[in-house]
Amino acid sequence: MKINNLLAGVAIAASALCFTACSRQVTRVSTDETIDVSGSWNNSDSRMVAQELTNQVLNAPWISNYATAHPGKKPTVVVGLVQNKSHEHIEAETFIKDVESTFVNTQRVRLVQGGKKREELRAEKADQQTNASVSTMKKFGLENGADYIMQGSINSIVDSHKRQKVVYYQVNLELTDIQTNEVVWIGEKKIAKSVKN
Repeated sequence: MKINNLLAGVAIAASALCFTACSRQVTRVSTDETIDVSGSWNNSDSRMVAQELTNQVLNAPWISNYATAHPGKKPTVVVGLVQNKSHEHIEAETFIKDVESTFVNTQRVRLVQGGKKREELRAEKADQQTNASVSTMKKFGLENGADYIMQGSINSIVDSHKRQKVVYYQVNLELTDIQTNEVVWIGEKKIAKSVKN
């Protein structure tokens, strides 16, 4: 009987110890804080690259050239495809949203929707032609046409040996005049991360 009680006590103590040691701990952190857990592309990389590249594009000569040619008007930009050509699964949309957010917040350019969101807006307009009152219906053919399109890519190179690797990321963006097909700005940002296992 004493042995059974002793074994039961040991089992309970071991279970409690395992539960305490094996439990997961979650701590909330600031989204502005840079935390690298895996060494892979993360939200800090996306935010930092987007801020730097939008700062570059908004301070490049093309914007003052546009203002000179079109007094009192802001250029209208659509953000097109940013392709992930890296070795990782990177959700490019979070990066694109960071770029678009900076464009809107600076108020130096006008931003119009592109891609699937533009298709959804047009589908809503089409639906309104049948289902909305004439006074509230939005008409076709009145969209702001973009003057420029921004496109780009996210690339990576991995150099590894034994338990160490260095990952190089390079983000390239281009701004093209839609009317003339002239590339008016090219920007790039590189990040290198050293990871030891």
